[in-house]
Amino acid sequence: METYIPISFLNDFIFCPRSIYFHQLYGGYDTQLYQQKPQIAGRAAHDSIDKKSYSTRKNILQGVEIYCEQYKICGKVDLFDADIGKLSERKREIKVIYDGYVFQVYAQYHALCEMGYQVRSIALYDMTHNKTYPIPLPHEDPEMHQKFENLIKQINSFDMNASGFVPVEAKCRNCIYSNLCDYSLC
Repeated sequence: METYIPISFLNDFIFCPRSIYFHQLYGGYDTQLYQQKPQIAGRAAHDSIDKKSYSTRKNILQGVEIYCEQYKICGKVDLFDADIGKLSERKREIKVIYDGYVFQVYAQYHALCEMGYQVRSIALYDMTHNKTYPIPLPHEDPEMHQKFENLIKQINSFDMNASGFVPVEAKCRNCIYSNLCDYSLC
């Protein structure tokens, strides 16, 4: 069976590679057992996308499952306006545009292109502040695209038991899995 990377793992892996393992441990458990306010609010922000009730226009793809053969990545597109070629990723609140946010839309971009869609622009949308942040297309920012490809290689070769993992105190302090992690600094 071929393996693939869920798009959500891109941002999670940057935060902490071990968090992906702990997330998988919780599997089908009720998310109220481990999620905190930021995760609950983020999930609520995607409610209209998940229910496909954001728009009734036929040209708007919302919550569509995608797969990218080139990078072996799968997930969902928040919003894609096929008429104008605009890909949008909705975030409840954006304080900083993290690389992981950009990598998530790059993954969506590549999957949509493989599916035959023409993506002409990418944006992150901050729902709290009603603000849109344009993101350069991958070919417009070769350095960022190289970082995206390097991240995928890191994920595919990560060994949780290998030495070399260094916890980051600020991240451990905000990790919802810190109580499970033997590396946690909290």
